[in-house]
Amino acid sequence: MSDAPIASERPTFTHKPEKHGLIGPFSGRQLAVAAIAVVAVAIGLVIATTPLGTTNPSSPGDPRATPYILGPSPSQGLRPGELAPELVIRDGNGAEVPLTDLDGKPIRLADLKGKAVWLNFWASWCPPCQAETPVLRDIADRYRDQGLEVVGISVQETNAEDVGAYADRYQLGYTIGPDLTGDIFRRYRLWGLPTSFFIGPDGAIRSIVLAPLNEEGAAAQVEAILPER
Repeated sequence: MSDAPIASERPTFTHKPEKHGLIGPFSGRQLAVAAIAVVAVAIGLVIATTPLGTTNPSSPGDPRATPYILGPSPSQGLRPGELAPELVIRDGNGAEVPLTDLDGKPIRLADLKGKAVWLNFWASWCPPCQAETPVLRDIADRYRDQGLEVVGISVQETNAEDVGAYADRYQLGYTIGPDLTGDIFRRYRLWGLPTSFFIGPDGAIRSIVLAPLNEEGAAAQVEAILPER
């Protein structure tokens, strides 16, 4: 025989009607306050998730990627068509000398005439730059025999040893020069990292990208400036 209680033994279900307002138990004032709170949260989310920068509209890359912003945009930065400024810094005596790579060898754009140059400004502490590092390494290896020279200019670093340690850790085979004085950073009028200048064989800037590039976007930029065979 079943042990289930018969209907007459079940507890009586009672329900006291709630006081109803404009919608359900809520009054008009409560709904208004809730709506204002929702709008405020939505605005906050939009502000928090709006990118600080975007890729150049004419440059193929990852549209979600944004740079690390260092300061306000200069009133007039370098533009495509202009000759790329030479990579010189001032020594302790105030004289202009060439930037040197991690082995102490001078880096001169004049020596790279006739080649395609990807000049990449970055920093070892910059998260977007770190994300772009494998792209630079792979593109440098892929297009080296086709006339590409990748030059990384590391800025706002404590010392050259830190830059060298980063390059060794990730086996970076392209040229890297630490701009410890910030002279080249100012000469190129930068305001975010990473920033890439794609320079044609004639030494003129072909395009500028203020954002980390993905492999597809970087390849498209490089193939547009490769010297003719």
